[in-house]
Amino acid sequence: MATKTLVANKLRSSLTMLGIIIGNASVIAMVGLGEGAQTYINGQLQTLGPNVLFVLPGSRETRQQGSLEVPRTLVVADADAISAQVPSVVGVAPEFNDQGRVVYRNRSANVSIVGTSEQFLQVRSFEMAQGRFIAKLDLDRNAQVAVLGASLAERLFDQQSPVGQSVQVKGIRFEITGVLAAKGANLGLNYDDAVLVPITTQASRLVGQRRSPYGIEVSYIAVSAQDRDRMGQAEFQITNLLRLRHNITDSDDFFINSQDTLLNLADTVTGALTVLLAAIAGISLLVGGIGIMNIMLVSVRERTQEIGLRKAIGASQQDILVQFLIESLILSVVGGIVGSGLGIGGLLLISAISPFEAGVSVSAITLAVGVSGGIGLFFGVFPARQAAQLDPIVALRSS
Repeated sequence: MATKTLVANKLRSSLTMLGIIIGNASVIAMVGLGEGAQTYINGQLQTLGPNVLFVLPGSRETRQQGSLEVPRTLVVADADAISAQVPSVVGVAPEFNDQGRVVYRNRSANVSIVGTSEQFLQVRSFEMAQGRFIAKLDLDRNAQVAVLGASLAERLFDQQSPVGQSVQVKGIRFEITGVLAAKGANLGLNYDDAVLVPITTQASRLVGQRRSPYGIEVSYIAVSAQDRDRMGQAEFQITNLLRLRHNITDSDDFFINSQDTLLNLADTVTGALTVLLAAIAGISLLVGGIGIMNIMLVSVRERTQEIGLRKAIGASQQDILVQFLIESLILSVVGGIVGSGLGIGGLLLISAISPFEAGVSVSAITLAVGVSGGIGLFFGVFPARQAAQLDPIVALRSS
């Protein structure tokens, strides 16, 4: 009877379910997007390299304040000291990041210019697609050699090999010795669209005016520990060494981030964002429930005669209560199922056109449909009780 009543008023039933449909679709889409973003960010952080620690200049508090002026407290000599004196590390690669124009014949591009050392490939888990990487001899001689990222090589040279060719980096001629294999962006820097040069050459020929009084300034030092179990030991040893080198007696002028720290931070941020988005989307479910209650109240008023007749021939209050509860439950559950389908479809579409692999969470679908059903019951109780408590004589007379 409840189903026949709803089918007889198709348009009103459909409009009543609209709020629940939108609410379920929003909740599932937001949760799926949050999980997809979390997976994407974790995947990007995994590309940083195994067992990697990042030593950054300035205190953690100073960097968190968002100052535009980056402290200049780390130099290449610090990286050399870590490599020589910390037994728990197997590779050290200082980096200094700059921006500039790279020109080849009539083609040019504004890209990142990364000064680094010969251990960059080992520490950051990069591979060469062509040629060779920067060698120790290149750093010792301040050689004007460069390695191109995969995307930059394609932009400047199309399909021909750039190895052995020369490019102008900030107006200075550099010979190309190799091309990195494509890997994508991490830590906000796209190495596929960058040019890598010896950090000593960069300091002497490209950014000499930014040298620290204590040596060649670096943006950060990437350190590869022997294994994951020794990352804590490596962090402790590096901290003690740099405090001695910098004569620190109070707060540190550097801080160390590990891959695990970045992963935990990313999980916390994306998790909180997912909960926030789902909560905002959940408001639609509440609005949909109020819509169900409103329509059910209207339905009670329209069907006063029917209720009076049914009670006059023996229907109990429970019979009337159950019928109206079933109607509200059908509206909410069907709306939840339709909304779930729309939400899943939206996630699949987003996955197809964006880098996010938005996950379809079975738990989110179950929770959304269950919550919508609960909302239907909750907001259906008041109209159902009102219908069940109608006096049959009064109902027949008022009709």
